[in-house]
Order: sequence, then C-alpha cells, then structure tokens
Amino acid sequence: MNWLLLILAGIAEVSFTFCLGKAKQATGMEQIIWYVGFFIALIISMLLLMKAIETIAIGTAYAVWTGIGAVGTVLIGIFVFKEPTNFWRLFFLMLLISSIIGLKVVATKN
Repeated sequence: MNWLLLILAGIAEVSFTFCLGKAKQATGMEQIIWYVGFFIALIISMLLLMKAIETIAIGTAYAVWTGIGAVGTVLIGIFVFKEPTNFWRLFFLMLLISSIIGLKVVATKN
C-alpha cells in the first residue's frame, strides 16, 4: 500500500513542477492560480511521502520519489512545453527509469 502512496507522491511532485511551468507562462490572476496549484500539489506530495516512509526505507523512498518526479517532469517538458529531445536525453531518461525499477526490486527482496 505504501508503494502506491509513494507513486502517488511522485505524481504529485510532477504536478507541482507542471504548475511552476504554467505559472512561468502566465500573468495576473492566472499566474496566482497556478501558484496555488503548486502549493496544493506540494503539500499532497509531502504528506504522501511522509506516509510512505513509515514502511519504506527513507533512502529508497526518496530516490524513487525524486526519480518519478524527474522522469515525469522531463516528459511533461517534452510533450507539454515542447522542450528539445535527442538520443542522449532519452537514453539517460531510460537509465533513470531502469534505476527506479531496480530500487523497487531490490527493496522488496530485503
């Protein structure tokens, strides 16, 4: 169950970085709304992470949480904000995904 909470915490991390990107593009009231979304997603992410580390080692949980956030944020950057993509960027993204999966596998065997 706490692995599911950790995944949701990572998704909330992607949400707060998405809100930051949208706030950067916005002005006035729209920008304020995106910043409010940022803080709500940040709080949700932290609460879920705090719950997940009750049974998952902090080092593993933090690495998986930041990994999900990093992968998700890169994908949002590519698909939503039209950031550039090249072989090496995708190669290292896949390496990061492999590392997250590896941490999950190793953590369940201990």
